[in-house]
Amino acid sequence: MLAVSGLTASYGPAQVLHGIALDIGAGEVVTLLGRNGMGKTTTVNAILGIVRPTGGSIRFEGREIAGARSYRIAQAGIGLVPEGRQIFPTLSVEENLVATAAARFGKPRWTLASVYELFPRLRERRGNLGSQLSGGEQQMLAIGRALMTNPKLLVLDEATEGLAPLIRAEIWEVLARLKSEKQAILVIDKNVDALCDLADRHVVVEKGAVAWSGTSAELRADPSVKDRFLRA
Repeated sequence: MLAVSGLTASYGPAQVLHGIALDIGAGEVVTLLGRNGMGKTTTVNAILGIVRPTGGSIRFEGREIAGARSYRIAQAGIGLVPEGRQIFPTLSVEENLVATAAARFGKPRWTLASVYELFPRLRERRGNLGSQLSGGEQQMLAIGRALMTNPKLLVLDEATEGLAPLIRAEIWEVLARLKSEKQAILVIDKNVDALCDLADRHVVVEKGAVAWSGTSAELRADPSVKDRFLRA
C-alpha cells in the first residue's frame, strides 16, 4: 500500500532525513519508533506533503505522491491524527467530525453513527466545543475526525502522548479493533510494550535514518534495540 524508499528532507540548509525506507501492506500495522528529535514526525510530514521531500520515492497504491500537495495526498486515502491533536477548538464535536467527512471510495465505513459507536464519549459531548474537551476526549475526536475521511491508511503521530493510563488503554483497544477490521495503520508512540502487542512490524529511526527494523517478536527478543535507540 505505502512504499517509501531513499526519503530525504531538509529544513533550510539542515538535512533531517537521510534515506528513510519503510513499507506498509494492506491491513498491516507498522510503527515508527525513536527518541525525540530523530525524524519521526518529519517522516510523517514528508509522506503527507506537509514537508516537501528533497529526494527519494513515496508510492501509495503504486502511485508516486512525493512532493504532491497535502490535500491531494489526503484525497488519495491517507488520514492523519497529528501530534498535538489540532482539533478545531471553536467548533463542536459534531462539527469537527462533519467538517472532514468524505466518501471517496464507495459506501463509507465511517459515519457519525459509527464514530459515536466507537467513541461513546464523543456522542455524549457532541454539542461541546473542542476547547471544552479533556485531552483524552480531544484525542478521541482527532482519531474520529481522521476516520471520517474514510482513509485507506491511518497515520497517528504520538497516539497516546500525555494521556491518563485509562484513556491510553482505551485508545489501544480502539486501534486493536481497527486492526481487526483490516485498517492499515502507521503509528508513532513511546509505549513500546503496547506497540508490540498491536503492530506487525517496527521501524526504528536514529538521526534521520533507519537504524533497525523487524517484527514484534524480533523487537521483544532483542532488548539492545530499546537500550540503544529508544531510551531517553
